[in-house]
Amino acid sequence: MGRAFIVAGVAATVIVTAIASAPSASAKPGEHPLTIGVYGDSPYGTSPTDTSEFDANPAFIDSINSDPQVSLVAYVGDIHSGKQYCTKAYDESIAGLWTNFQDPLVYTPGDNEWTDCHKAAEGGGKYNATTQQVDYVVDPVSQAPIGYEGGDPLANLSLVRSIFFPRPGQTLGGGHMRVLSQAQVYDRAHPTDSQYVENVMWERNSVLFVTLNIPGGSNNDGDIWYGAPSMSSAQSEEVAQRNGADLRWLDRAFEEAQADHAHAVAILTQADLWDLDGKTAAHLTGYDPFVESIASNTTRFGKPVLLVGGDSHVYRSDNPLSPTASCTIEAAGGTEVACASESDIHPGYDVPNFHRIVVHGSTFPLEWLKLTVDPEADNPAGSNSFGPFSWQRMTQQ
Repeated sequence: MGRAFIVAGVAATVIVTAIASAPSASAKPGEHPLTIGVYGDSPYGTSPTDTSEFDANPAFIDSINSDPQVSLVAYVGDIHSGKQYCTKAYDESIAGLWTNFQDPLVYTPGDNEWTDCHKAAEGGGKYNATTQQVDYVVDPVSQAPIGYEGGDPLANLSLVRSIFFPRPGQTLGGGHMRVLSQAQVYDRAHPTDSQYVENVMWERNSVLFVTLNIPGGSNNDGDIWYGAPSMSSAQSEEVAQRNGADLRWLDRAFEEAQADHAHAVAILTQADLWDLDGKTAAHLTGYDPFVESIASNTTRFGKPVLLVGGDSHVYRSDNPLSPTASCTIEAAGGTEVACASESDIHPGYDVPNFHRIVVHGSTFPLEWLKLTVDPEADNPAGSNSFGPFSWQRMTQQ
């Protein structure tokens, strides 16, 4: 395609002039549909010492393992709540939990495990206007910062990568599924893209799947680290580099899907790009480039595109890229609650071949989404199906 990419191998770095293909296991005649267990925002605690959901997770994982149709698990970020500390020991405990999955696990990080670690509630600290320094949350005995590296978001992202992505292209959980990582293949014109080992893609059952590191809240753009008066150069550089890498990875995924004549594309990310969370639409402007890219790529692709994320915790199934999109969320007990019109948050779009699911999280009973991909299906857009996709909410009994 006339562009040079770098493929990072085990022994050497090789420059190639074609786009390497995403690992593919496309459907064959008579092949069973693919079923994926999707969840996120769990285990959550109401305080640093609340382990109730963590303690319930082994049985929750067993409930996914016990479904014979599931052959892949996808986790869409936030391994703890915003009221729990960012520590190496906690991250390692989640990695240990996930070894109990019998099937491969694909993970995309959330804001609570890195971008929000600077907050005092997560063991970081708060900017002191008088001293112009950060007052860190410290252990009362040792006086050492409680949060990993004082809650520095970049250090915590590096920690997440070292624990959950030690080898590019390797999934977590049981078994093994080959995925293509951005750390393995990246545009040599943008060498910093090589650090995004967490961005992966793969093909199964004629569907191109792609993950993007887009954290919830404000895309690390509207919440200044430690509450300082202005954004640091480190934070602004982080946003610029990751946005560029994510957008290039998303473009590449659609190029791959077009080249392979995929039936559909599925995008997995943590952020709910339309979640106001009690704030104004201006708080979500950091997501504008992604909404624009998803809309334009989806329109050009002309086939079903499904976006699956978490972050806002309450289950949704809708098309926020419709000009008539209303906004309702399913609250406790199954009641529908109105929220701000999503077509007003990122206005001006009309993309009928798009659908979005927000997986439920953070509360008991623990829940996962049973997402089935049947390349022979062509379902009209509905509350529980779309194109080759169909899904069912599953709660731990």
